[in-house]
Amino acid sequence: MNRKTSAPQHKKTHTELQKPWTKEKPATVKAAETKNNTPKAVSAKVLKQNRQEEAKIYGENACRVAFSQRPEALVRLYLSEQMAPKFADVMKYLAANKKAYHVVSEGELEKVAGSQHHGGVVLLGKRKAVLSLASYLTQNGRKKQDCLLALDGVGNPHNLGAIARSCAHFGISGIVMKDPDLLAHGAAARTAEGGVEFVEGLSCDNLPLALQLCKQAGYTLVTTSSHCGVSLYSSQLPAKVVIVFGEEMFGVSQSVAKSADIALQIPGTGKVESLNVSVAASLILGEWYRQQQ
Repeated sequence: MNRKTSAPQHKKTHTELQKPWTKEKPATVKAAETKNNTPKAVSAKVLKQNRQEEAKIYGENACRVAFSQRPEALVRLYLSEQMAPKFADVMKYLAANKKAYHVVSEGELEKVAGSQHHGGVVLLGKRKAVLSLASYLTQNGRKKQDCLLALDGVGNPHNLGAIARSCAHFGISGIVMKDPDLLAHGAAARTAEGGVEFVEGLSCDNLPLALQLCKQAGYTLVTTSSHCGVSLYSSQLPAKVVIVFGEEMFGVSQSVAKSADIALQIPGTGKVESLNVSVAASLILGEWYRQQQ
């Protein structure tokens, strides 16, 4: 009597289970992924609200730090085939939490990021909660050593990202500005190389009034000027300070400048008018940090 030999069943290998970016996958794995990654129908109102609460993060370091600090905030991941092996743990986490990831072309990544400088990976995640300056001062006003930055008209995302990176490096607590959501801008987050995850965006409606609140809480107000002021390197910077920076063209406004306790000048050759605001911030924050050690 002849017996039919059954076809050998495909056995999932360790590689196939742990490398979801592999091109060829068993039909059972493909079916499972399709089922798991199929989004549930939601209303247009909910979709709109979700989009308003989300921000794009792109660049390898920025995405890696966001995952390490706020994995629960991640919504979706887009990445190139070349970057997939570096983000295997992120894809595994998203799959386990029923969130989607997509391995796509460079052109698709550019569309998703809205930038050519995506670095092969884009994360969609919930924005960090914005804290008001008043709330921050209530919670931290009794600190004996603290440094905050206040930005008067600085809005360029690359400058904001570079400033946030310096703040994270030197342990600065927060950045006071009218629209802290600008720190979540994709270009700012990429330039910060993950620094935005360690710095609080502190909102205020009126900067001069906000600075007065800081003074009442015991902070010394410091501004910078390329034409006057005392040398940064001959100044004793207070342990509790708010350093105010203005946009490059006009500097801080007159109302802000009048409220300053100290005006600093960064000495140099004088061959250029001034330093980029992010460079000036890095130098002053570095000197404050050095003096407090």
